[in-house]
Amino acid sequence: MPVSKKNQLIGLDIGSHAIKMVEIDHSKKGMALKNFGMIGLPHQVIVEGSIKDKDAVCSAIKQLVRNLKIKNTNVAASISGFSVIIKKIMMGYKEEAELEKNIQEEAEQYIPFDINEVNLDFDILPSSGKSSEGEDADRMEVMLVAAKKDIINEYVNVIERSGLNPGVMDVDAFALQNAFEVSTDEDSSRACVALVNVGAEELGINAIKKGVSLFTRDSSYGGVQINEAIMSEFKVDYEQAEKIKLGSEELQKDQAKNLDDILKSVISDWVREITRALDFLSSAFPEDPVEKIILAGGSCKTPGFRKTLESETRIPVIEISPFSKFFIDEKHFDAKYLEYMAPQAAVAVGLALRGIGDK
Repeated sequence: MPVSKKNQLIGLDIGSHAIKMVEIDHSKKGMALKNFGMIGLPHQVIVEGSIKDKDAVCSAIKQLVRNLKIKNTNVAASISGFSVIIKKIMMGYKEEAELEKNIQEEAEQYIPFDINEVNLDFDILPSSGKSSEGEDADRMEVMLVAAKKDIINEYVNVIERSGLNPGVMDVDAFALQNAFEVSTDEDSSRACVALVNVGAEELGINAIKKGVSLFTRDSSYGGVQINEAIMSEFKVDYEQAEKIKLGSEELQKDQAKNLDDILKSVISDWVREITRALDFLSSAFPEDPVEKIILAGGSCKTPGFRKTLESETRIPVIEISPFSKFFIDEKHFDAKYLEYMAPQAAVAVGLALRGIGDK
């Protein structure tokens, strides 16, 4: 559904390696890409989802807003990692208003944090009316989301200090799901797919079917692993390691061999983690085999990763294409650049699809 102009939000994806912004124009004719940009962050400004240098992040956001000439100050942002718990639970039937009143009590048994230290939200899922225990329609499935208040407050504080207004705070996994669903056809959206988001410090997996998340997992894997291994092997600092990783430094033959070994080792770790998650998924939901793996995140373009993942899982692997259903004015955007940047832009696209007042 198109979002009315007064309720439109800028998608602001604050990652540990870079900040991405997306602005979408919604109309009855469809959606058009109005703005997209990205700006890098210094190393360790954000660590494990926690903002360590608020001034650096504020400065980067302000510069990106200036560069893109963005006028709308209302944004949707997101968090992820170990400060967020996503849990699908089965419980006795309640009306939504009643559940709203009792959600804290219901959630306490599922949340490994002090219940007073988290913000809670929930969504009642469409279900068959029967639970796995064979009980009837007095049971319902609920998607429960809990996020630590101190992390949310960090992001809200940085956004407000940057002169912006946080209209929606989402979770990376759900923002990526939004981007996938808006970019795919109806048949694909009905299949069971695994969305795999490989960022700088985090590897997120969200398996979905028919718009419902079956399983999510976040792990401490990502592109930084490659940098750290290069730093150790080549005795260089982080910035130099980043240049070597991206291929902008000329290497001798033995150095190139060492880099190749590093990439293979890290990719093996990633693939093993993804395979473990898929094995759990197939045992928990044997009736819903994963038919496709969709890659997102800047590190998903690591040479050899996609091919290795496809070979090990024997499941087709493709990169997400979040701009595919948007009108793109080629006078303002380079189509090849957007295609290359698509996996990194996906979470920001999913956030830009949200509107003020969304649940």
